[in-house]
Amino acid sequence: QVQLVESGGGSVQAGGSLRLSCVASRYAYTSMCMGWFRQAPGKEREGVAVMNSSGGYTYYADPVKGRFTISRDNGKNTLTLQMNSLIPEDTAMYNCALRGDFCSSRSADFAYWGQGTQVTVSS
Repeated sequence: QVQLVESGGGSVQAGGSLRLSCVASRYAYTSMCMGWFRQAPGKEREGVAVMNSSGGYTYYADPVKGRFTISRDNGKNTLTLQMNSLIPEDTAMYNCALRGDFCSSRSADFAYWGQGTQVTVSS
């Protein structure tokens, strides 16, 4: 069974930083694409950052380019999202997810999801 557990969310002021972590079962690192998604109340879920199993491919949504960095440590079965220069528009529930195919930025293409961790950025 594939399991994903996120942590690291919290409440910060604009300009601050947070580091999200997703611990996955070992099955997630077998031909899997992993990514971070977020959803704010009343809005659709959107892809934030995605990385393939080798780390050779990455995707970043335009609003987070230059501020967020996705990385993974396959030895520890972890996926990380370093978030710097946070702004109120980043406020959302953040989830990590995986799929067993080529990487995609569409949430509908991902089959496995963690429970999520809340990020709140105030002015």
